[in-house]
Amino acid sequence: MRLSSILRMATLSLGLACAATAMASEETQLVDSINSYRSQPQRCAGQGSMELPPLASDPRLVLPAASIGDLQQALAQASYPMVNVQAITLSGPRDAQAAMQAVRESFCQVVLDPQFVDIGVSRQNRDWRIVLARPLLAGRLGDSLSEGQKLLEAINAARAAPRQCGSQPFAAATALSWNATLAGAAESHTRSMANNNYFDHKDRDGRTPGDRAELAGYSAQLIGENIAAGQDSVRKVLDGWLASPGHCANLMNPQFRALGAAYAVDPKSDAGIYWTAMFGTP
Repeated sequence: MRLSSILRMATLSLGLACAATAMASEETQLVDSINSYRSQPQRCAGQGSMELPPLASDPRLVLPAASIGDLQQALAQASYPMVNVQAITLSGPRDAQAAMQAVRESFCQVVLDPQFVDIGVSRQNRDWRIVLARPLLAGRLGDSLSEGQKLLEAINAARAAPRQCGSQPFAAATALSWNATLAGAAESHTRSMANNNYFDHKDRDGRTPGDRAELAGYSAQLIGENIAAGQDSVRKVLDGWLASPGHCANLMNPQFRALGAAYAVDPKSDAGIYWTAMFGTP
């Protein structure tokens, strides 16, 4: 009798564990779906969005799916150093696929906002809460161009090994060299994004990366550009780009020979910090 009781308890515990795993899996699937959605250009609210790096899962943003009251207070209690936060509440989706459909239809502008870098998802039955946030800048950065050169070193380390960028395989590529002209163009565009509070490869005058490189005096056969927002360290910028197929493909492109990179900070902007890396082939 005693053995039977133990077996029933063990079976019950296993059942609860399986249920918890399945629930966590649905939440993880929704985070993955949101990041997959961000990884491709989208049409949202009549406008186009760019390919964006994935959001990082942060357990401090996993808040109860039921009402939590004041969101900022809840994050303060969770010790999340918030600058900006947005919560999406869904009621009714039976699984992650249905929840993602609701997000695409009603909340595309929130999940495609480049200022957000972290995400937490919780679920209780058919109630879901998706919290997206941007934390305070914590990284201790040097001057703009010295950090750009650190980014070059990190990119060259990534290029030194074969890599899969989405569905596209890349062999190891030769190291890029630092180019001061490209760095100046990158710094100018980064400062423009920060001071004018936008995030785009086209600047406020409609100039493309190729236009800006030419105006800076760089004569190129090929120009590429990666931009990032909200990331406060070279490591975070690189990790985001490597996890994004298009950005990763630029990093690994064997045709590129040179790079210039820079960052800019403006506390009044949505994302706080912006980065630009310009790739070139003379």
